[in-house]
Amino acid sequence: MAAMKVHGNPLSTSTQRVLACLYEKDVEFQFVNVDMGAGQHKSETFLSLNPFGQVPAFEQGDLKLFESRAITQYISQEYTDKGTQLLLPDSNKTMAVLQLWKEVEAHHFDSPSTKLVFELHYKPIFGMATDTEVVEENEGALAKVLDVYEARLAESKYLACDNFTLVDLHHLPNVHYLMGSSAKKLFDSRPHVSAWVADITARSAWSKVLEMQKL
Repeated sequence: MAAMKVHGNPLSTSTQRVLACLYEKDVEFQFVNVDMGAGQHKSETFLSLNPFGQVPAFEQGDLKLFESRAITQYISQEYTDKGTQLLLPDSNKTMAVLQLWKEVEAHHFDSPSTKLVFELHYKPIFGMATDTEVVEENEGALAKVLDVYEARLAESKYLACDNFTLVDLHHLPNVHYLMGSSAKKLFDSRPHVSAWVADITARSAWSKVLEMQKL
């Protein structure tokens, strides 16, 4: 099978999502760093891989993909016999539950958490002022999502089932950054959510993703 290439930046949450999946599956890949500060993600070469000019982009032979969740889905399906089983192929019912919680992450968790990551993590790095109104609004929105998670995690070790899946993996980048911010209180105040966060962020595959930021 043709070698896999991931074009991205280790500081990008979307890139991190794909890297975590590859490390969980324990498959070989080539990482191509995209210097976003130099505008490489807007070059003609990169736009041929991702027409939206955003990282990551993925290549394997004649297959070209972008959008991190689509990439992780492909990797998880293509390499079901390797590494961590990130899908639930047992039955249509279990797959439906997995898909449900994937949708929750993408449509309910991602928006407020991404806005908070920008306000609380990236803005200070770039010397920009944090918008407290945006923070307050999105902390409120995220709190409602985490209330749902708290109830779910009271009856299931992970969000889709009692095993770590793609659903939990998709949360890792934003959870990681928020746990280093004032929004950490939203997770810590919910015991089941707090235990879940401690579990997923301690995975060796995620540690390898964080190590790439030091290179």
